[in-house]
Amino acid sequence: MAVILGIESSCDETSASICIDGEIKSNIIAGQVVHAKYGGVVPELASRAHQQNIIPTVDQAIQEAKISKKEIDAVAFTRGPGLLGSLLVGTSFAKSFALARQLPLIEVNHMQAHILAHFIESPKPAFPFLCLTVSGGHTQIVLVKDYFEMELLGQTLDDAAGEAFDKTAKILNLPYPGGPLIDKYAQEGNPEAFRLPEPQIPGLNFSFSGLKTAILYMVQGKEAENPNFLQENMADVCASVQSRIVSILLNKVEKAVKQSGVKDVAIAGGVSANSGLRQGLLELGEKHNWNVFIPKFEYCTDNAAMIAIAGYHKYLKGEFVAQDIAPLARMHV
Repeated sequence: MAVILGIESSCDETSASICIDGEIKSNIIAGQVVHAKYGGVVPELASRAHQQNIIPTVDQAIQEAKISKKEIDAVAFTRGPGLLGSLLVGTSFAKSFALARQLPLIEVNHMQAHILAHFIESPKPAFPFLCLTVSGGHTQIVLVKDYFEMELLGQTLDDAAGEAFDKTAKILNLPYPGGPLIDKYAQEGNPEAFRLPEPQIPGLNFSFSGLKTAILYMVQGKEAENPNFLQENMADVCASVQSRIVSILLNKVEKAVKQSGVKDVAIAGGVSANSGLRQGLLELGEKHNWNVFIPKFEYCTDNAAMIAIAGYHKYLKGEFVAQDIAPLARMHV
């Protein structure tokens, strides 16, 4: 039996999970409300909150899994990418816990873990498969050949899709985090109410900075004509924005399927919780006869279950790291 403690602290959520023989027994997430009044994550405040949250979060994960600390066989942790101060808290805790109990230590790439979240529960994709990984900091199309053999086919050249959602929310004067609010309003609006441009980026790469600027200029122009524009048209604006971001993402996925010939398609990352993206991918999959894989909401956003499952597969391969391991703010798939 292999019991893995997973720890995630890449941004503003402290999370701990217990995985036993590939089955997630607990997945505890402590959020940080301190950032709301600043309209975004403040790195220094995030790292301080991680220090406060990590011990009770790990304790709760162990209790919920109905095991004792003595039964843990290895500690897996997010090495990167992410906020360095936040990563440092999780890495330091994982190293200390492993050292105190003489346990092996497993480093996990946060972006790979998002993809491997698909192996937490059935149905699970078969290799090879394509994964669109979309979050506040990353937008990537990855060809997944094996658990840890991944080829980056395309990525954003500037802003990530999640960043486009959050910055648009600021333009619309919506509170942080704005992405889920845009999704909520969009469900009541007309996605064709306002025409927004689609960036013509060659290959499988993305760009969202131009779209963000177009949204700003559109809103400013409409408000100059009608000061109550947003108040009267919020649902339609959100629907139009969401529709364009989703179409940019899915058009590239469609292109990636044609180029690779791989028809198993998955999504991962925080933005994969977006209802428009989930529905759009399902419709595209039905149209083209793809096998589509969408994770549960709780495994879309940052969570330790995905770290624990990635750690479990590394444990089986005996891939451990030494105590001199350090976090990395930037890492590639």
